[in-house]
Amino acid sequence: MVISPFLQALLSSAGLAGYESPVAELIHREWASLADSIHQSRLGSVHALHRGQAAEPRPSLLISAHMDAIGMMVAGLEQGFLRLTPIGGVDPRILPGQAVIVHAKRPLAGVIVTRPLDLLPDDANKDLPTWDHLLVDLGLPARQVDQLVRPGHLVSFANPPIELGDQLICGHSLDNRVSVAALTHALELLRGRQHAWDVWFAATVQEEVTFAGAATSTFALQPNLAVIVDVTHARSPGVQSWQAFPLGEGPTLGIGPHVHPHLFKRLRALADELEIPYTIEPMPVSSGTEAAAVQVAREGVPTAVISIPLRYMHTPVEVVALTDVQRCARLLVELAVRLEPNTLQQVTWDD
Repeated sequence: MVISPFLQALLSSAGLAGYESPVAELIHREWASLADSIHQSRLGSVHALHRGQAAEPRPSLLISAHMDAIGMMVAGLEQGFLRLTPIGGVDPRILPGQAVIVHAKRPLAGVIVTRPLDLLPDDANKDLPTWDHLLVDLGLPARQVDQLVRPGHLVSFANPPIELGDQLICGHSLDNRVSVAALTHALELLRGRQHAWDVWFAATVQEEVTFAGAATSTFALQPNLAVIVDVTHARSPGVQSWQAFPLGEGPTLGIGPHVHPHLFKRLRALADELEIPYTIEPMPVSSGTEAAAVQVAREGVPTAVISIPLRYMHTPVEVVALTDVQRCARLLVELAVRLEPNTLQQVTWDD
């Protein structure tokens, strides 16, 4: 299996939190041919509708995934080098040596550097690098840098996505572009299927910093039920098994206060029936997803969380399994087509 051109484009786009226009345009263009209608919110989230066949007024299901990514911003200039500040949860430990694109007056290739350890004075702090230690080298004279770059310009990772091993993808921004890919596959699978409910697909903005996209989209679309699709930690050496989940063995189903018990039970029973492998993910306090905002929109929306296991979260070399993406999409579609006009009468908080 190869990386589709659309997923390749998603993983090669910037679209940092609060500045999602490049990736939003890609999603809007792709989803327009798959949905009955499509529009963008005032904050830039993309909303696509698959109309149901039940009599109006129809209930609606919202399936949502955030499209924004972590990244950096130019904080200042220093003798032709750039100082950085993070957008979202960027770990400075992984930055030295990374290739980046500075979105200045024109795109500029650069590398993130720090002073070599053996050139630091003996009394210097030789601990792990902090933002104060990091610079971007553009390889340009200081005068030219001053003309092209200003504080506030965005800085995104530049490494292209690659295929690893057996149906694994590695790249930056898989959190959460891989979930957008799952929603896109679900849109494709839903074409030609009969379903009673309206089904809204949303690619939301600013999850990494504010949950603003999820909160405003839910308020505007007024869904009766919602499913949030995001990523979760996959197991790897050094990551304890109870904190992470197997890669390539299906999505996780969240359970906790952000997840409505009825929807959790329904998804678990559906996955069992369809023989879709999954793991239950305890979320005893917070899901760490935009379900926190969706659940409390208006008078409250019964919400579920499905997550795709991902290694090395919030790094430029995140890894996911394509089979988990496909299984997630299939589960979403089968949930949508099995919702009956009277399903809402069964949705009670019974924990």
